[in-house]
Amino acid sequence: MKIRKAVFPVAGLGTRVLPATKAMPKEMLTIVDRPLIQYVFDEAKEAGIEHFVFVTGRNKTAIEDHFDRMYELDATLAARGKKTEMEILARDQPEAGAVSFTRQQSPLGLGHAVWCARDIVGDEPFAVVLPDELVLNKPGCLAQMIAAASELPEKANVLAVQEVPADQTHQYGICGVGKRDGKMFEVDGMVEKPAKGTAPSNFSITGRYILQPEIFKILATQERGAGGEIQLTDAMIGLSKTQKFYGVEFEGERHDCGSKSGFLRANIAFAMARADLRDGLRDDMKKYLAD
Repeated sequence: MKIRKAVFPVAGLGTRVLPATKAMPKEMLTIVDRPLIQYVFDEAKEAGIEHFVFVTGRNKTAIEDHFDRMYELDATLAARGKKTEMEILARDQPEAGAVSFTRQQSPLGLGHAVWCARDIVGDEPFAVVLPDELVLNKPGCLAQMIAAASELPEKANVLAVQEVPADQTHQYGICGVGKRDGKMFEVDGMVEKPAKGTAPSNFSITGRYILQPEIFKILATQERGAGGEIQLTDAMIGLSKTQKFYGVEFEGERHDCGSKSGFLRANIAFAMARADLRDGLRDDMKKYLAD
């Protein structure tokens, strides 16, 4: 199973981190010195993704600009001899034609956002990557999933899963656990935010998916679910009647950057993972805590 394309749903309003996102896309908020969207783009690129599909909305043009060239900036850096900065920009620049943008014109949920990418994805399996969630690990979460998918039947679907405390399962999409093979298992049912005490397991479905193109036909007629939105989980439940789903327990720290506390923790975690920042940050934190 070759996974060439990844869909990034980036049309959300970022209401959990207002007022920072009133005029700025939440995906452009920075973790240390890079925007969220760059981290997940790099994760997908590391995993071998060749075509990057962004499902955007109003006031999201900064994302398109981020992945475009800025000739004035390039010229200024060159004139000032800023070779390091020029190398960073060149490294992050996608190849021509490798990035596509399409609009989700109504806020109808994650399932609808994925459906909006149907014509660009076409008739092949694809990845869905939620920029809100970062995973700190090498290899990245998506690379781990694609490696696992290479051992599965051609028409398999793969979900990144992680254990959560039993008293928090009502906050997540939860999957049942079937036949297991190491860190991978057959998914035995899915439910979106089950009522307390009714979850089939404590394995939450996180923001990484590998899906077959048949999901688009289901999404085209999917009724609105929780929150009045077209839920991707509901469509996956429908697809699971004809195709198998597998859960992959990935390695790495998951950070929910869509919440203020998660965003702050991610900044600290990713800064501490960098050799050029770790010692100074540790010293600053010690001084801060001492005060």
